[in-house]
Amino acid sequence: MTASQPPLDFNRFEVITFDCYGTLINWEEGILGSLRPILARHEKPADDVRILQLFGDFEANAEQGEYRRYRDVLESVVRSFGDHLGFTPTREEIRSLPDSLANWRPWPDTVESLERLRQRFRLCIVSNVDDDLFAATRPKLEVDFNAVVTAQQAQAYKPSSKIFELALSRVAVPAHRILHVGQSIYHDVVPAQSLGLATVWVNRPSARRGVGAVKPTPGKPDLEVASLAELVAEIGVG
Repeated sequence: MTASQPPLDFNRFEVITFDCYGTLINWEEGILGSLRPILARHEKPADDVRILQLFGDFEANAEQGEYRRYRDVLESVVRSFGDHLGFTPTREEIRSLPDSLANWRPWPDTVESLERLRQRFRLCIVSNVDDDLFAATRPKLEVDFNAVVTAQQAQAYKPSSKIFELALSRVAVPAHRILHVGQSIYHDVVPAQSLGLATVWVNRPSARRGVGAVKPTPGKPDLEVASLAELVAEIGVG
């Protein structure tokens, strides 16, 4: 917690909602592990900071307008890399990014932190993903969530309020009793706060420090931590 932040009263919360990819799952490792080989094969070198910046821009653009599946969003991202850098990805390369998601791994502190938080709170997922893609991730988290809300179910992507509104209806508790935890100011902190949820920004390690693979957006969370383990320590559970 930064020195300027007043302490949160964790006793007021019944539910913690989590972003998944970035917060619980090390999605940058997955993104870079998929995109680096594609760029290398086409002789289009880019450092990790540049790859993450382009991914954040291309993903945000692909999620605008009429809803489409996240698998299609990720395929669009690969095509956008080709358009931007001047190459034509193969069909296999286009599919490789969404196909890789099933192998993306949790951060080292994720499973233990969820187990500890589960002792005190109801836990829910609010994620920009398809149901079938999250189904491949769920066993890696090793926790039974009280609710899982996806972009596919809401037919909208964060930062749209629609996905948060669906989550609020599912958990059926007032907004002030919910703490939302996410790695993205753009996707999580700003829209959650607009609906009255308290927010924790998990500022995970990244080659693109403080931003990661998302669109840069100003915003101030109620609490900033560097890991879920730090949040568990702040709350004092386990």
